[in-house]
Amino acid sequence: MVNLTVSICTYNGETRLPRVLDLLLSQENTDHFLWEIIVIDNNSSDNTAKIVQEYQSNSLSRYPIRYYFEPKQGLAFARRYAIKEAQGDLVAFLDDDNLPTANWVSAAFSFGMSHPKAGAYGSQINGEYEVNPPEGFPRIASLLAIVDRGETPFCYELHRKWFFPAGAGLVFRKKVWIDSVPEEPILKGVCGTSLSSKGEDLETLSYIRKASWEIWHNPEMLIYHHIQRSRLEKDYLLQVARGVGLSRYPMRMLRFPFWQKPLVLPLYLANDLRKLILHFIKYRKFINTDTIAACELELFWCSFISPFYHWRAKIFK
Repeated sequence: MVNLTVSICTYNGETRLPRVLDLLLSQENTDHFLWEIIVIDNNSSDNTAKIVQEYQSNSLSRYPIRYYFEPKQGLAFARRYAIKEAQGDLVAFLDDDNLPTANWVSAAFSFGMSHPKAGAYGSQINGEYEVNPPEGFPRIASLLAIVDRGETPFCYELHRKWFFPAGAGLVFRKKVWIDSVPEEPILKGVCGTSLSSKGEDLETLSYIRKASWEIWHNPEMLIYHHIQRSRLEKDYLLQVARGVGLSRYPMRMLRFPFWQKPLVLPLYLANDLRKLILHFIKYRKFINTDTIAACELELFWCSFISPFYHWRAKIFK
């Protein structure tokens, strides 16, 4: 009986996958439980499948590697496929640029065993950069799933500073996901190279919290998020900020019953507009030259227009 499944969801990951698989196949302190690796190929057009086949044929590890192809583009669909095929009671998710430390798998299993009320729990995430990030980057680092939540475990329901863990390195109880998360997502997640529908992890966590399960931070699960040079360029960072901002409306509304939504929406709009105006006043002279200030402005603007963006999408669907 498999105790834990590590799922790698990838799109055109032929150059990134080998490093992640090598790190997983050299995990320590995992002899006391059974675990597996599955790769969900989210409609890749490169040699991702061939890379996995090479590992399947050459690996001497007792931890099996299974491969599945999900043609429906979007990280949310890839993760649902992983939940369906996972044999473990716990399902741990890595992207193809998430580099786990040597005890990440054992820490994921141990935490799940010691916290039976945790429906999901997240990792500590550090950045590994090909080039130095732009000045002021820590202000938007969380947009690239780089978050320092401290060295002490905590339950997010009781910790007011942060609402949810980042998506990279999340672990879910399979049964909790099946019982709590709808089969059809609101947000598709990253779709190939498109970043316009980010936030699928927050959506999933919102369902789990609404089902009264705890969500935790586990600092012993440490991963490094490899950030390529191209992902620190202004155009890419603006796309990320845009995708996160546009996802704000559905994520916020998931927290409230239907009758409360018309009451809280004006408050969110007013707060977003306040942030937008104050930010523009403070950085108006630097918007064209300061990458971080431009990304923050894009985030605030897209958060403000997020309701109208989603209403329009429903009308023209």
